[in-house]
Amino acid sequence: MAARRILALGMVAAALTACASNGAGGRLGRGLADAATQPLEDLNLRRDPIPAVLGEALANPYSQRGMETCMAIALQVRHLNEALGPDQDEPPPPRAGLSQQAVEALADAAVDAVRNETTDFIPLRGWVRELSGAERHSRRVQAAIQAGRARRAFLKGVGMRQNCAPPAAPSWFMPRPRNRINLRWPWG
Repeated sequence: MAARRILALGMVAAALTACASNGAGGRLGRGLADAATQPLEDLNLRRDPIPAVLGEALANPYSQRGMETCMAIALQVRHLNEALGPDQDEPPPPRAGLSQQAVEALADAAVDAVRNETTDFIPLRGWVRELSGAERHSRRVQAAIQAGRARRAFLKGVGMRQNCAPPAAPSWFMPRPRNRINLRWPWG
């Protein structure tokens, strides 16, 4: 019975993928692949690695080593954005049209249905995740994400203090113009 449901959902997802020529198809395919392999993650047979930049943030989110220049800060913030997605100070992406929103909603519903079917396959899933170590890995991933967000916010604050332009500072920050003439007082 469950196999028939998964097959039917897979066919719906394939139809959605064919219809979603406007960019949602790739997201749907990745979402379905992740949903279908969820039992492997629950059994701790497959793990998504924590990106190195988040591992470094987890080890020391407030480190200033190597962050002396605006370029270094901007590069670190860009790496964090790649791992975490855009920061809250970034403008939201343009809103999609109604047809795009409908396709995305259908794709999300198909992925959720497949995920529900595959996770219901494992009895006592919470215990299995705890005993297999998958829950511990999930908590470590969440801690790394929190540390990455804290590091990005910290670095943007450091960037503001150093009068850096975005992305080394929040997107709304306007650096003060720098004096091109360095005046030195004769007595100091």
